[in-house]
Amino acid sequence: MPELNLILLGPPGAGKGTQAERLVEDFDLPYYATGDILRAAVKGETELGKKAQEFMDRGDLVPDDLLCQVIMERIGSSAAADGFILDGFSRTLGQADVLELGMDPLGRRLTAALLLDAADEEVIRRLSGRRICVKNGHLYHVDFDPPKREGVCDQDGSRLIQRDDDKPETIERRLEVYHNETSPLVKHYDDQGILRRFDAARPPGEVHDHIRATIATVRLEDEL
Repeated sequence: MPELNLILLGPPGAGKGTQAERLVEDFDLPYYATGDILRAAVKGETELGKKAQEFMDRGDLVPDDLLCQVIMERIGSSAAADGFILDGFSRTLGQADVLELGMDPLGRRLTAALLLDAADEEVIRRLSGRRICVKNGHLYHVDFDPPKREGVCDQDGSRLIQRDDDKPETIERRLEVYHNETSPLVKHYDDQGILRRFDAARPPGEVHDHIRATIATVRLEDEL
């Protein structure tokens, strides 16, 4: 089968992580989420983490030069030889150019850019209700997946907190950044003919089925 190089696009809270988990199981591809990479760097107090923390706390995008090198290292690794799933990169036209220039010498190209669309109001409702335990990072939602005891993790009994980047004022800033910086990517990938749109307001299972069917169609087209 041809390699499968996918990008997940969409606002924060659109369900990109959920769909990525299912796609990893479907196609056995490595999943690279810039948010996870950056949070690990922050937790480990690496140089990247210290620089990134300032931007993340404000809800701003981390500058390209802090992201591009680590992403390209992962794409060029043997683990990504059959393809990859990127979440959170590219977020700007500049990052898109870096990605394409980096893939070109490898003789590779993007298969599809999967856009999960969600209204701002839905994003705010989803993200502002998230809670995470301080010990092991177990996630809850006050509406969709509440703990048995308010403010306490069911699994390890530790305290549940709201991350700074999940507070309503920060979410609004993140959405503003998304619309200003990331939305132009929709036209960029649409012009290339690789953009595929999905309604993120639908149940996750339906979204997943739609994505799988779309990827099957794209692969058939590639083989013709």
